[in-house]
Amino acid sequence: MIIPLLFIVICKTDYISKEAMSTETKEKLKKWPNDLMPVLICAMSIPLAMFMWVGNVTFLKLAGGSEYEAIAPTRWLFSTFAPLALMVYALRKKSVNKSGAILGLLVAITTSIASHAFFASLVLFFFTSSKATKFRSNLKRKFEDDFKEGGQRNWVQVLCNGGMATQLSLLYLLDCGSGERPINFSQFYRSSWLGIAILGSFACCNGDTWASELGSVLSKKDPYLITTRRRVPKGTNGGVSIIGLVVSFLGGLAVGIGYYLTILYTVDIKTLNTSPSQWPIVLFGGIAGLLGSVIDSILGATLQYSGIDENGKIVDKPNRNVRHISGIGILDNHSVNLISSILTAVIIPMLAIHCWPEI
Repeated sequence: MIIPLLFIVICKTDYISKEAMSTETKEKLKKWPNDLMPVLICAMSIPLAMFMWVGNVTFLKLAGGSEYEAIAPTRWLFSTFAPLALMVYALRKKSVNKSGAILGLLVAITTSIASHAFFASLVLFFFTSSKATKFRSNLKRKFEDDFKEGGQRNWVQVLCNGGMATQLSLLYLLDCGSGERPINFSQFYRSSWLGIAILGSFACCNGDTWASELGSVLSKKDPYLITTRRRVPKGTNGGVSIIGLVVSFLGGLAVGIGYYLTILYTVDIKTLNTSPSQWPIVLFGGIAGLLGSVIDSILGATLQYSGIDENGKIVDKPNRNVRHISGIGILDNHSVNLISSILTAVIIPMLAIHCWPEI
């Protein structure tokens, strides 16, 4: 801790001395804490990692032994530094607000401690979905009543998109311990089932985001309502298009690639050689993205209200000047996302068990 703090003091002193003769000194001095905030936050990762490592070792000692070894200090360090850095980046890019950043930090630390493959899936989901949300935002503003510039996420959205994966990561830690394992249902059944479920959860969320954010602006025609196949305005819950379904598959594929590459470069060669081929991870990521998007659309078309107001924008609540398009107001968008991720996380491992290639 002494070195990072000394660095901060030196930076502050240098900052003041260089600007001492400037008329804008006071204004710039007010900004220096914000400029150095990333350094402060990242410096926290060292004591935080050591604190959690000591707690982990102490717990195992008090428990009177365990079949699992204590998690290595280096893993604790990476699993605190990388999520903290990601949180700082997300806040600076205004991809999340403060509540979303705090909960997102807990999600990232939990997934990273369990398996770096889970964390890689989260990172791919975060970056690609954020880019998709900001893509052609000027067009989305025209038909989305609840449009937010930059798509800034709060804690509710983080919970609904990452809650299932976080819960499964905790189960993975308790049941299988910490570490990366290949998908091998015959040798590592529980870790393989949970791993594919977590992949499916993130791929579902990413596929659905790509479908709604990219499909709505890339498709020139209005989408079809998935339950009746009639044309509905863009932005309608449950509306699907060929382009939307394709990009939902690609969104899941992106998450699968992140998971696959992490397994490839973190699992030792001997274990990989005695395990089945791992390339289906990418394919099942794509399937989960497509399946999650379809489930989301069915729920949205039936249990989520969609109407169009007098300004031509899609709204999710009935009103005097709103014309009903589809659905009933039982679920909101957050609930639909959460249920979709849960169902996909349960279905995808069941498919993978029967379809995964043998050694």
